[in-house]
Amino acid sequence: MFCPDCGKEIPAGSKFCPGCGKSFGTVPNASNTASGPAQANPNDAEQNKGMAILAYILFFIPLLAGAHKESGFVKYHTNQGIVLVLFYIAFGIVIAILTAVLTAVLLAIGAWGLVAVIGVILGLVWILPLVLCILGIVNAATGKMKPLPLIGKFTILK
Repeated sequence: MFCPDCGKEIPAGSKFCPGCGKSFGTVPNASNTASGPAQANPNDAEQNKGMAILAYILFFIPLLAGAHKESGFVKYHTNQGIVLVLFYIAFGIVIAILTAVLTAVLLAIGAWGLVAVIGVILGLVWILPLVLCILGIVNAATGKMKPLPLIGKFTILK
């Protein structure tokens, strides 16, 4: 869970946020929370939706503006945006290496037709980062602090 005020991750069983000191009573263990994503402070989410959405398109804007320091909602989505950009870069490197290796092997054995097929298939995998970006934008626009699939558990901004 994340604090709705400051965005800091709250360890399981904590009674207070380690970032801002807000009292929560007892935070349930992550394995016991089936209620869904952490909820943002509704006022914070409403006032900062634009900046949170922007965090998925140009993640550095909330960082430069300092909005991630003022809003837990923006901080959460800026973190998700940074993780998404890092995933995008790593994904691109892996796809480039895979494309080069497969192309070299297929051309060496004379399978010209398979080179085209592999090119189309590897081109379609680029839909994954786009889908993750759209999910993040939808979460930010609806005021949710829901982690992105595959990459949402990573925290860069502390």
